[in-house]
Amino acid sequence: MFNKSILFSAILNSVFLVSTPCFAESAEFAIYNQAPSIPPQIRAPSEYSPAVSIHAIGDQIYQCTVTKETYSWVLQGPDAKLLDMNGHQVGKHYLGPTWEFNGNNRLGGKIIKRLNVDGNKAIAWLLIKVVTSHGNGLYSGVNFINRINTKGGLAPSIVCDANHLGSEKRVAYTADYIFYK
Repeated sequence: MFNKSILFSAILNSVFLVSTPCFAESAEFAIYNQAPSIPPQIRAPSEYSPAVSIHAIGDQIYQCTVTKETYSWVLQGPDAKLLDMNGHQVGKHYLGPTWEFNGNNRLGGKIIKRLNVDGNKAIAWLLIKVVTSHGNGLYSGVNFINRINTKGGLAPSIVCDANHLGSEKRVAYTADYIFYK
């Protein structure tokens, strides 16, 4: 004979899983149970599946430089906190690009595809190939990373000229990073 409370719990859990969005949250990260909607131009190869999602909040750092008498703001790299679904910091994102997580996991990547989704309002969405991986744990075995849902982070709108040469400006940005195994 079936235990009615166990059966009810199983039915309730299955309804919950079907009605939840594309990820289930835990104390440290979101784990995907189905593929998020990623534009085809920046999708990871189909043999890889989304495993973890992290939110980033911080700055894109630009420096005023001159090349062949042309002044421009050049991206130096990010400086961002990596947050779980509850807003707790689980790591940091910096030049490389590099993602360093609590527990000594670290990933280094190389940008392989860009997609300007909101060209004049936010930095591009990206597909990144992981080229270095250190440590064991949740992030070991990650092969690709998407940067999506970007807000801000574009080069400064102030003039870059001889008066600003060498100066750095920080521009606030947020993004979501999806890690594929």
